[in-house]
Amino acid sequence: MKISAYGYTNRGGRPHNEDRICWQLAEDRGVFVVADGLGGHSRGEVASALAAERILRDCAGREELTREGMEEIFQAANEAVMEGQKTPGQEDMRTTAVALDIREGKAVWAHTGDSRLCRFSGGKLAFVTGDHSVTYKKFLAGEITAMDIYHDDDRSSLLRVLGKPGAKGDSGEAALQAGDAYLLCTDGFWEYVYQEEMLVDWLKAASPAEWVELMLLRHIRRTPPGNDNVSLIAVFVEEEL
Repeated sequence: MKISAYGYTNRGGRPHNEDRICWQLAEDRGVFVVADGLGGHSRGEVASALAAERILRDCAGREELTREGMEEIFQAANEAVMEGQKTPGQEDMRTTAVALDIREGKAVWAHTGDSRLCRFSGGKLAFVTGDHSVTYKKFLAGEITAMDIYHDDDRSSLLRVLGKPGAKGDSGEAALQAGDAYLLCTDGFWEYVYQEEMLVDWLKAASPAEWVELMLLRHIRRTPPGNDNVSLIAVFVEEEL
């Protein structure tokens, strides 16, 4: 299998960018991380950098990676953020995170908060992570519809983030298939581009970069003034030629 990727991050309408994206990529192996720092002036960008870089380093440093291993890595990232909170001015910083590790015919992922991973396979959207938010709990309870998630007043009320005691990541895995694609993104992106549109644009795109560009054309038309930071990484799994 050949792995290709394209990442994009922008501060949007905010004074500065608290998101962090990073990845490490070889022909048949890749690690990808997206984190969305919380805390405003309390240095959310520090939290996202600490978590993302720790997750990337720990994933890349393991010869094998299971779901349990990915969960351990998220626990270590949480400890890194909590250690950073000991610095004056950083006491309230937190971050969401989503990570994907691809190697040896398998994809392993985990997430905390409302940064998402979407898996596309067989010409359809095959999987989406579930947000750790009040809004998503309301959706699971049948109180609101899937479309209501995009506009619900509680969507920024997060129930789990890195930087709190006991925080962990929910993990998943899937066998790699040629033609699969993965999208990691923050809420500043997915709130304005619907899943059906992500699918349509994926089916049109010949590369991760083209996929991102098509989706950003939708995003830019919908974002209001002062919109949140926006970050995403698109990953293609292709057959070797």
